[in-house]
Amino acid sequence: MIQGRVSSMELTASRTERFTVRERFDCLTDAFRCLQAGSCPTQSAADVAGVIISGVCGLPGRDRDRAAAGSWHDSSLELTYISVTLVEKITSSLSSQSLAPAVALYCVELLRVLFKDMDLMSQLVHQFQVEDQIISHLAAKSVSTCVLYHLHQTGTVSPAWEQKCLQAFHGSPPGTELDACLWSLTEVLKRLLKGAHREVLSKLLAAFDSSLSALCSKFLPEERKEAMQRWIDFTSSRHWRTTFCLLLDLLEVLTASSGICGADVCLQSQRLTHIHSSALLITVSCSSEYFVKKRALLLLKRAVLQKAGEEWALGETLFTGLKHEHFNSDMSTLTRSVLTAVAAGWLQTVQVDSASFFGGTRHIRGDGGQKPDCVMLRAVSLLLLKSMELHVQTAGGAAGVDGAAEVHGCLRSLWGFLKRHSVQLMEVTHLCCWVSLLFGEQDDDMMEAAKASLSIFLHHRRFSGLDDFAVLEAACASGCNPHCHFLLLLQSISFDHSILLDFLISTETCFLEYFVRYLKYLRADGQGFAAACGRISTSDRHLSLQKALAASCGGGMFALTYKTEPDQADVSSCVQPAGVVSPVEMSGLNTGLRLVDYADSDESDPENMDSQDEPWMSGCDRGRFSGAPVPIRQRQYESSRSAGLLSQHYSTADRGADGSVLQVFHSEQTSCSNMAPVAGQDTSARAVCCLSELREVVTRLQTKKLFPYNPSSLLQLLTQVLNCSQQSLLSHFNK
Repeated sequence: MIQGRVSSMELTASRTERFTVRERFDCLTDAFRCLQAGSCPTQSAADVAGVIISGVCGLPGRDRDRAAAGSWHDSSLELTYISVTLVEKITSSLSSQSLAPAVALYCVELLRVLFKDMDLMSQLVHQFQVEDQIISHLAAKSVSTCVLYHLHQTGTVSPAWEQKCLQAFHGSPPGTELDACLWSLTEVLKRLLKGAHREVLSKLLAAFDSSLSALCSKFLPEERKEAMQRWIDFTSSRHWRTTFCLLLDLLEVLTASSGICGADVCLQSQRLTHIHSSALLITVSCSSEYFVKKRALLLLKRAVLQKAGEEWALGETLFTGLKHEHFNSDMSTLTRSVLTAVAAGWLQTVQVDSASFFGGTRHIRGDGGQKPDCVMLRAVSLLLLKSMELHVQTAGGAAGVDGAAEVHGCLRSLWGFLKRHSVQLMEVTHLCCWVSLLFGEQDDDMMEAAKASLSIFLHHRRFSGLDDFAVLEAACASGCNPHCHFLLLLQSISFDHSILLDFLISTETCFLEYFVRYLKYLRADGQGFAAACGRISTSDRHLSLQKALAASCGGGMFALTYKTEPDQADVSSCVQPAGVVSPVEMSGLNTGLRLVDYADSDESDPENMDSQDEPWMSGCDRGRFSGAPVPIRQRQYESSRSAGLLSQHYSTADRGADGSVLQVFHSEQTSCSNMAPVAGQDTSARAVCCLSELREVVTRLQTKKLFPYNPSSLLQLLTQVLNCSQQSLLSHFNK
């Protein structure tokens, strides 16, 4: 067999030796163009294979003599670039099944000659270790495509590729060879994850399990002294930054793989992010490169949120919902590492640079400083909040008062960290505003922060031993009053119920989980809700200051204004992106973007339901988006409906004992967005109005069978909340 392969290679080599350097270029160029056009190259498959293998291996000796002394090196590199890229092009075209039958047969024969007769895979993986980073990366890209193709065709992994990666993971220092192996394995795993090839994925992970564990132990030692020494050793190599970032990418893929493999597979390599969480936290503190710190922190954030792979998954379903046997202990390890590090002063060592943009950093207008890196601030905040949430949930009653004190200490450390690095947060007197101020247009992160804060609050309420009023006061002092968070959320969307509905039907955020849990708490604490409404009002007197703060935030964050009285904060929010007018300026304009034409859902007739477009899309949305959902953060928010219109829709359950609509709405002619400026009453009226409209539109959509899931429990909960809230508000403001 080996003799036959050698004879075949010698025969092909003798046939291609007649080609000059120019003819080799022409042959490869012709093959590229023909594949692009969907036709077969003019040269035979054997001739093209011979040119490719000579390009990958380098020009033979006699061709070097023919080439000019000064241009041989450049010609050889260019031939290698084209040859390696052509192999990747042919393989990916076959994998996508985009070729005509005749062309596909030609390409299959070409690959057979290259890989079986000429052992191209060994030549390609040999290019991993060359110093030319372009060749090394192109070879890794081509090899990854070929490995996936052969996996799908034969169900086997290339021995040459597997052996090269295992060897590099066990012994190679940071450099092009290890970089190529890390990138190649990451790419193969990503493709398998997207395709949900569970069996192949599990088999491949098992083959690399021990080598990946050894690699991470080398790069991420647990002891701080050893980690510091390792960083000193790595920084002596100019490749360590790239190598370490590629390792972080691989760790994210490995973490995501545990979701699709489910409970059936539990490998050490899939748990490496959690196992080495302490070392990753040390990396955030000790690395000399800011982008390395940032990548490590974002990996930890995604791990604690269970969102590993969300950026490259592109909507693909990566999670089966089944957890492996070590999942809970791994999450506990991660959260304990974070809380222990914070208690030891980790936040004091976290670096936050100025936000970078195309062209450099940007100064805050009207201030001598610079805008902080909000990605880092949000990542740190979510990492801590989610760790605290998971800690109190898993510890349960065992945590008790000690757990509440530990969480309170972490919160104080977090507020100190945020105030040190943000001019806007430094001036905040009502800490509950920080969620809206920091997370701005990042809807998914904002909901995660609000949900985590709610869990922390409920735990504190359970074990604090304080009465309800004292608990809420303490919650405001620590920034975790759930009523304030919810009211600020409503303010940020101008009390528009349709935006809440968009959140409810969207899979982009955890809003449904947060909303149901908050409503259950609100049902039992209407007085606390009324008190929060008294604290927060929506005065338009500070619109000019709003705009000034919004400008200082660069248009990408919430701008909040506060009264100077220590016992009451007046919070006004402005959530429009840069260049978009505020909800106040939009009054009277019907330009809000909606997923659903909610106002017309009652009047939808059978003819409209049978139209070519989706029945729940408005006419404006059909023309503008062709049925594609609009991200929440790209919408322009408009004011909610008037309370007068809402009062016509009230059910019997919404009315007082005398059958009349509660006086909190004043009259049918008073708009929700223009309530009388009685302290807190305008906020409470608009909040209850918004929830009532939400309940009504969900009911209509359920009746029309247009709601994506059964909302019966949600509707029942909303009805109970509205009854309790209206009675509590009426009692509170009549005192």
